[in-house]
Amino acid sequence: MKFAEEVVVEEFLPTFRSMLAEELRERGLTQIEVAETLGISQSAVSKYAHGEVARREAFIEDERVRELIERAADGLANGEMSRVQALVETEVLIRELQTRGDLLAELHERAMPELAAYEGDFRIHDPESAIRTTERVLSSVRRGLRILENSSGFAGLIPNVGSNLVECTPDAATIDDVAGVPGRIFDVKGRATIPGDPEFGVSEHVASVLLTAREHGSDACAALNVRYDPSLVALFEDAGYAVVEFEGEQSLDRAIADALEATPEADVLAQTGGFGIEPVIYVLAEDAETAAESVRVLLR
Repeated sequence: MKFAEEVVVEEFLPTFRSMLAEELRERGLTQIEVAETLGISQSAVSKYAHGEVARREAFIEDERVRELIERAADGLANGEMSRVQALVETEVLIRELQTRGDLLAELHERAMPELAAYEGDFRIHDPESAIRTTERVLSSVRRGLRILENSSGFAGLIPNVGSNLVECTPDAATIDDVAGVPGRIFDVKGRATIPGDPEFGVSEHVASVLLTAREHGSDACAALNVRYDPSLVALFEDAGYAVVEFEGEQSLDRAIADALEATPEADVLAQTGGFGIEPVIYVLAEDAETAAESVRVLLR
């Protein structure tokens, strides 16, 4: 695991400090003054001056880096820029260079090839970045799956079509924005068997139920399907869940829309089945962990 900060320290800072030290020396500062200004040792300045520190050409040639070096050198040398301002300006530049496709981001992707799997633009430090959101969703599904795996009796709640535990991103629009188990969770000799690590876009059925529920007013971000049983419905109701039942003869999307119109606060959708349709219960929740915990509690 390679942190973005390591890339900055190892790849960017040696070149940046070397360039800035050189510019400050050209403006008449002594090695001691340069060392004090940059907050480094005099021996480090000497190494920069004698070319003993390797520089990365990509940063040297970057117009934004050169412009900041010249501006900071001028300001620090004549007193018009404080060390704090120079630090802030440099940090701003570093964040810019960490934008997807930019110099530091590309170096980070080479060190962490897994980052290349994510599409679109992002900054690794952006708290609202897509990469952070998707990883949080995947982590939540993993935790929920562990709860189900360790819940005695859960295998007995898996319908013939299999179960799935899914969670979507806050702005989900399609099943590609919903993470779930590839394939389904099946009962294999009394044990819930999960075929693989959660991924986005691998659940069509339960993901579609979640998206339909959200489209018709639900604020749920996760869903879990289990077999239908009147006694299980009663347990949910006794536990305080808002349950709505509907038949399965009509379109599932239409049935869910009608059910939520009748009971907007519903967090358990019980499809009672129909000709050729297996009855199933869909548990809606704020996240995958909560959905899994809702079922685990009923099994106690």
